[in-house]
Amino acid sequence: MKILVLNCGSSSLKYQLFDMEGEKVLAKGLVEKIGIEGSLLTHKLASGDKIEFQRDIPDHAQGIAMLIEALTHQDYGVITEMAEIDAVGHRTVHGGDLFASSVRISREVVDTLKRLVELAPLHNPPGITGIEACQQIMPGVPMVGVFDTSFHQTMPPSSYIYGIPYKYYEKYGVRRYGFHGTSHRYVSERVAQLVGKPLAELKIITCHLGNGSSIAAIAGGKVLDTSMGFTPLEGLVMGTRSGDLDPAILAFLADKESLDVQQVTNILNKKSGLLGISGVSSDMRYIEEAALEGNERAKLALDVFHKSVLRYIGAYAAELNGADVLVFTAGIGENGPETRKAICHNLTYLGADLDIEANQCRGKEVEITKPGSKLRVFVVPTNEELMIARDTMEVIQGGVRN
Repeated sequence: MKILVLNCGSSSLKYQLFDMEGEKVLAKGLVEKIGIEGSLLTHKLASGDKIEFQRDIPDHAQGIAMLIEALTHQDYGVITEMAEIDAVGHRTVHGGDLFASSVRISREVVDTLKRLVELAPLHNPPGITGIEACQQIMPGVPMVGVFDTSFHQTMPPSSYIYGIPYKYYEKYGVRRYGFHGTSHRYVSERVAQLVGKPLAELKIITCHLGNGSSIAAIAGGKVLDTSMGFTPLEGLVMGTRSGDLDPAILAFLADKESLDVQQVTNILNKKSGLLGISGVSSDMRYIEEAALEGNERAKLALDVFHKSVLRYIGAYAAELNGADVLVFTAGIGENGPETRKAICHNLTYLGADLDIEANQCRGKEVEITKPGSKLRVFVVPTNEELMIARDTMEVIQGGVRN
């Protein structure tokens, strides 16, 4: 079975084509600047060859048509015709509490996603656009929606209900939803394989650390708690997001700076976090360089980030009543040995015995604790696209992932 995985942004479109026999990536690419001058498609083959070409791409439908053209091209294509694509898996950010698993896309599903736009006004509209454009270009091809939020739907009410009047949950769905679910699920399943124990027997803390970051507490393959909340703004200090803070700060800043709520929210989402503290960048690499050069605010940004991660690890270790495995993934988690070292330095109380040499790795699947370490710590590169492809295949074949 060949499955096309799509991840649509407002002006971009990422894709991967999988041959599920062996779970091989046949080709992948990125369509950029959709509807903007300078539109570009970059198409990469499994061999490493890369083809780039520019063309006006006014909308997502044209972008999908172009990627199909690339996939079927006689010189650099990997299939001979579009009919070889058996199904399409769509990354869909927000399923609210209505989708606890991946689903086959129907008219009713799309209508439900449109009703959920108010919960994810930045993320769901591009996903819906991509779905409808794909249906236009590929009529009759089965499609599946895979939700960032669905993996977290196993949380008990005590983990997702906020301390505000309950009527706001009942009326508007104000609750913790959690995000990065596809990544947390992939690395938790993969690390169980690496440990050699059934997922059902493990207590795992997964740390998805990137420009957007979140942590999840997973017991027996089910999420007990997660750091992101009603939106991806809650939780850890991130690249440009503030993470947790006293909500009274919004009103205080609005008054002092003569801003409205939306303007303050924009600051918390786009001008805060590592960027806001350091004044250098939202990119951990540049912040670490500045810190080494003596920049005190860069050092402070690193300390704040590390402490925010430690707070959640500590809280989740308590909720889980101990942890067997800790996993680092995503851009910082996979490629930040100094970040991992700083965090693990304060985890000796959980039994983490860091292997300094093993930790000096980037983007590799490896255990970074010594043999006999009570808390085993792993680096596991995430693969959300493969998780989407697996779900798509199972849904199309009639299976159900729980």
